[in-house]
Amino acid sequence: MSGFPISMKELILEFAKMPGIGPKTAQRLAFYILRASKADAEALSKAVLKVKASVRFCKVCNNLSDEEICDICKSASRDKSILCVVEEPNDIVTIEKAGNFNGIYHVLLGSLSPLDGIGPSDLKIKELLERVKKERFKEIIIATDFNTEGEATALYLSKILKNSGARLTRVAYGIPVGSDLEYADQATIIKAFEGRREQKA
Repeated sequence: MSGFPISMKELILEFAKMPGIGPKTAQRLAFYILRASKADAEALSKAVLKVKASVRFCKVCNNLSDEEICDICKSASRDKSILCVVEEPNDIVTIEKAGNFNGIYHVLLGSLSPLDGIGPSDLKIKELLERVKKERFKEIIIATDFNTEGEATALYLSKILKNSGARLTRVAYGIPVGSDLEYADQATIIKAFEGRREQKA
């Protein structure tokens, strides 16, 4: 990055730390900030700091929230007998956009990945088991991604939840194998939920 002032280099390096942002995109973002008005740059800076200060994980389901309990968990119109287990909060956004699921969620905040040193104790699995014992769900839908880590997580969950008393299902393979849930279109999400099947240990 020769030729850039130190402050620009630092900004480019910070953007390049973000997932999916390569060196060229990081440079474009840095130039966008440089060309933006001071007011726009300050607004962006304030928005970033506000997110860091106010957004937290829901103490019930681990979804993102501005309060201790998220809007979905607080809603009286949701079917509290059906629990959908997902890997990340952005998976909830994807499912909610499809508009055909009215249950509640549990976010694991990741997936099992032994190669990366991520085991059951690194995820919100203990909290899931506590919810299942306490709330007695009619159905638990496992909606982890259809990649190696997501499948390993689904298999592990099916084993530890098989005696929960709830019907255990896995979203159907309407979502391409090897892809992440957040990139699926709404029609695919709907088909995946409609075609969910029993999850066997």
